[in-house]
Amino acid sequence: MATSAQSIRFARSVLGEQRHVSAFFHSSHEEYSVLLPFITEGFERGEKAFHIVDPTLRQEHCRRLESAGVDVGAAAQNGQFELRNWADAYLRDGCFDQDKMLALIQEVLDGGVQQGYALTRLVAHMEWALEDRPGCNDLLEYETRLNYLLPRYKDPVI
Repeated sequence: MATSAQSIRFARSVLGEQRHVSAFFHSSHEEYSVLLPFITEGFERGEKAFHIVDPTLRQEHCRRLESAGVDVGAAAQNGQFELRNWADAYLRDGCFDQDKMLALIQEVLDGGVQQGYALTRLVAHMEWALEDRPGCNDLLEYETRLNYLLPRYKDPVI
């Protein structure tokens, strides 16, 4: 398992104590050229990976991880990798509820430690917010609250 003393690289930089990054991309090619080195570094170190993606892009996400050398099936089987759709994270009950999402983030990060992982690398795609879903107006407040929650953890959240 990884030690939290190891540096964590993201987008050709090293993350410091603040490990909550909001990243915006022009294309999926650009997105994965930035995310894949970050994701694969975590797998190589034996860290947990928790990803939230658009349900229509779930297979594409797994294909990209596989193309980078991640054995998605084995990692999911042994608990190192968990992949959720928006409906199973951000949009439970059909709308965004910031309290439920903050509780999920805490559950995931605490759960990684309980499973024996030094870190959990959480990657969450949030394009759903562009669709004017119920609860979207609470997104800015959620991100602010997340900035108060995440310093309790060493885990990187992208």
